[in-house]
Amino acid sequence: MRGRQAVGDAALSTYKRVASKDVDGNYTNEGRLQGLGKDGGNPPWSKSLPHIVIATIASFLFGYHLGVVNDTLESISIDLGFSGNTLAEGLVVSMSLGGAFLGSLFSGSIADYFGRRRSFQLCALPLMVGASMSAMTSSLPGMLTGRFLVGIGMGLGPAVAALYVAEVSPTYVRGTFGSFTQIATCLGLLGSFFIGIPAKDTKDWWRVCFWVSVIPAAVLALSMELCAESPHWLFKKGRSAEAESEFERLLGGLHVKSAISELSKSDRGEEADTVKFSELFYGRHHRVVFIGSVLFALQQLSGINAVFYFSSSVFKSAGVPPDTANMFVAVVNLSGSCTATILMDKLGRKLLLLGSFLGMAMSLFLQVIAASSFVSRETSVYLSVGGVLLVVLTFSLGAGPVPSLLLSEMFPNRIRAKAMAFCMAVHWGVNFFVGLLFLRLLEQLGPKLLYTFFATCCLIGVAYVKKNVLETKGKSLQEIELALLPV
Repeated sequence: MRGRQAVGDAALSTYKRVASKDVDGNYTNEGRLQGLGKDGGNPPWSKSLPHIVIATIASFLFGYHLGVVNDTLESISIDLGFSGNTLAEGLVVSMSLGGAFLGSLFSGSIADYFGRRRSFQLCALPLMVGASMSAMTSSLPGMLTGRFLVGIGMGLGPAVAALYVAEVSPTYVRGTFGSFTQIATCLGLLGSFFIGIPAKDTKDWWRVCFWVSVIPAAVLALSMELCAESPHWLFKKGRSAEAESEFERLLGGLHVKSAISELSKSDRGEEADTVKFSELFYGRHHRVVFIGSVLFALQQLSGINAVFYFSSSVFKSAGVPPDTANMFVAVVNLSGSCTATILMDKLGRKLLLLGSFLGMAMSLFLQVIAASSFVSRETSVYLSVGGVLLVVLTFSLGAGPVPSLLLSEMFPNRIRAKAMAFCMAVHWGVNFFVGLLFLRLLEQLGPKLLYTFFATCCLIGVAYVKKNVLETKGKSLQEIELALLPV
């Protein structure tokens, strides 16, 4: 989108002189980005919106399967004969996370080989098969197998969705569109809570909860036939004519040449061979991959999924009706995510992350106070419920939607899919152990120590984001890529 070739070459030359210490934290080149990559007008956002809405069905299913065992876990454990076994209950929750780790680990290779559209369709397959197995099973091994298959789809879907949304969105609304994945996740959680309400009183209702999820998975697989393929992936594969055609569908004919021109500049000098995973750790972009991995680990160590997975149990011990509490959690999560959509392209990614981690730390300390002996029972209930709702709200404003969007923006086109896959694998690996061990740690350590640990991780997140994260608001993917090029 730069006006003349000479200007583009001069800008490229400037980027290649960026010192590695700038990437480590100072990002002095941010000022050089201002004014670059701007067209006379912005492409219409309405052209890419339908494609993004369909892609977010993967995120909806992700949220649904995160929450589907919340209200149904007690009924499942009774019907399948493992009631009272906390390890088995933890496995029902965490088995999908183990599958998600595997799915996310291979998501980059799948997305690079088959393309983004076909990857969405491949992720829908284990979601349908796994949900059907869980709905029909009469044993714990059958439930665990179904949950593991669902997890594979859960691991593949969000990673591909983050790639796809970043690559097909116009620059000026990429943050807003990127937040749609988090909103879809919230809607999925909310839907699972609503559908799970009758589970305690209606026999075998938990089976209906699993059957319902097959419908949106089938819709995703079929609708992707009508969606555009990522022009970035097509261009990377040398299919420039198809990339131009898809850019026209997504941005309009007036913006095709500038979009292709910008892609050409960022890919200049890059090899077209297959990216090896070793390049992520020892290659020229290892620093950015490390930043992304730590950011996802801190997101999970904030304790947010412990709140989601076991909110029913936590609220029950505090004397709050679980159904009411879960509904409040889902509504607050959705409200915060909608607010983040408005703020993402106004305040920027970095500021939202800083405020989010800081707010979560303060909210978790409310939980610590609620668990203290010097607080009355009534005060403890108010602090506990308020603290959980504030954790969810502050998470949904930044730490929830920002990392996947930010990393899909920061990673260069050549390594984007595999780098996202590795970071998502870190995300799911930490997520798995939090889900598996939370109840046992809560029993052995008590809520004070556990929530203090989560709050400390959030404060570490504040310091880490302040030092290492680059603001990407208003910059094209190519501008960001060039800005992060090491010497």
